[in-house]
Amino acid sequence: MSKAAPLLQVTRLQKSYNVPVLVDFSFSLQPGEVHALVGGNGAGKSTFARILSGLTVRDAGDIHLEGRPYTPISKREAERAGVIMVLQELNVIGTMSIAENIFLNRLPRHGGFLRFAALHEKARKALARVGLDAVDPATPAGFLGVGQQQLVEIAGALSQNCRLLILDEPTAALTDPEIEQLFGNIRRLQKDGVGIIYISHRMDEIRRIADRITVMRDGRAVATCSAGESTPEELVRKMVGRDLPARKTAIERPKGEVALRVRNLRAGERVRNVSFEVRHGEILGIAGLIGSGRTETLRAIFGADAKESGEILVGEQPVVIRIPADALRAGIGLVPEDRQRDGLLLPQSIRVNTTLSTIARHANSAGWLDTSAETKTTETFCGRLQVCCTSLEQPVGELSGGNQQKVVIARWLARDCRILLFDEPTRGVDVAARHAIYQLLRDLAGESKAVVVVSSELVELMALCGRILVLSQGQIKGEFTPEEWTQEKITRAAFSGYLDGKDNVTER
Repeated sequence: MSKAAPLLQVTRLQKSYNVPVLVDFSFSLQPGEVHALVGGNGAGKSTFARILSGLTVRDAGDIHLEGRPYTPISKREAERAGVIMVLQELNVIGTMSIAENIFLNRLPRHGGFLRFAALHEKARKALARVGLDAVDPATPAGFLGVGQQQLVEIAGALSQNCRLLILDEPTAALTDPEIEQLFGNIRRLQKDGVGIIYISHRMDEIRRIADRITVMRDGRAVATCSAGESTPEELVRKMVGRDLPARKTAIERPKGEVALRVRNLRAGERVRNVSFEVRHGEILGIAGLIGSGRTETLRAIFGADAKESGEILVGEQPVVIRIPADALRAGIGLVPEDRQRDGLLLPQSIRVNTTLSTIARHANSAGWLDTSAETKTTETFCGRLQVCCTSLEQPVGELSGGNQQKVVIARWLARDCRILLFDEPTRGVDVAARHAIYQLLRDLAGESKAVVVVSSELVELMALCGRILVLSQGQIKGEFTPEEWTQEKITRAAFSGYLDGKDNVTER
């Protein structure tokens, strides 16, 4: 790297909430450098990023940006200094248009009136940079899936006068082509001297895009090394302080009777005549590109989105699912893709969030909630998942992303659902927590639960599942067993619905 003065110099940064989150943390970033931050959930990565972007105030320590003291007291002040952050948890305003989200604080006006034509033209150029050329900038942002919303946030960041770009898990909801587009934009920013802090759990991406890597553990920087001189195994060892067991390949289990049948399901534009079944003791994977209908299929089964037609059977019994309460009565649970929006009551405690689906079981004969019974249930299931917290009364919004995910999963374990739908269960989760979730999914199958997993990571599905279905343009275009699948075959099936009839053959 260049020996030029650092773009960013951080010295002995401190931040505490109930417990220390950053402890004597020091960090530097050169102009045009991609410096990756890795560490377990709760290591302090996101807190550091929030301090830089003006969302959190530090307790102590020095920060210099381009040689000058830097103490932002708001996100807007940080952005005026050229520090732009794309958060792991989305900040898209669903009721506003895509264009308005991109240029929220920079809307073109004339005489006090918004210039829509100019706004939409600028938005089209910004969207083209992230591969969303075909998206109408006037569309309400809430109509987009999580992956496309992530790209809208990135488009907004790239459209600003950026000197330091912070990307917190930027590819968690992106497909491989979208990741390549993002990396191309990062490389262009590097040539312009923009410094980039890249926070991710995906080791292969980090080693491809980063110049240096800093490992964080318990709020401290425990190591900084060149990306080319480190291995994933070494980084994981430094992150968790121990070796992790090797990832197991999918184990074929004797499967029981059919637990869930979905026949000719249709729901909106994204779910078009979907049929499949999953058996007790089976982990069924669903792959596909963003917008292929994976999330929408699970939501329609669970009653979170209205279905237009189709049939759902639990065992041999048809069930009518209009709302999530119907799905619960049928023994179906859903861990949603967006845990903060759809899975948690952030201001409420871990106890309340864990027992939301079992309230009736924790009420006494007079109808009053028995908090001691709730606490016992929460201790059992959050203990099983090793949720890291200061107290079961801690607001779940204060937890790291991985621990929030564990609380959502604990809720369905407490409910003892026979059929569990997991939508991106390891999104934004660190390596150690991923292994814990993988083992949990295997354990659930071993307990004769029927498990359906949607994931953007093919390697994850291939390691976990006994079968993988591939959705493309709202239809199942492939079904593979371990003896049949390859990443190439699955990817080909995922793209098949977008080929205008060419090579559009379902693989079975």
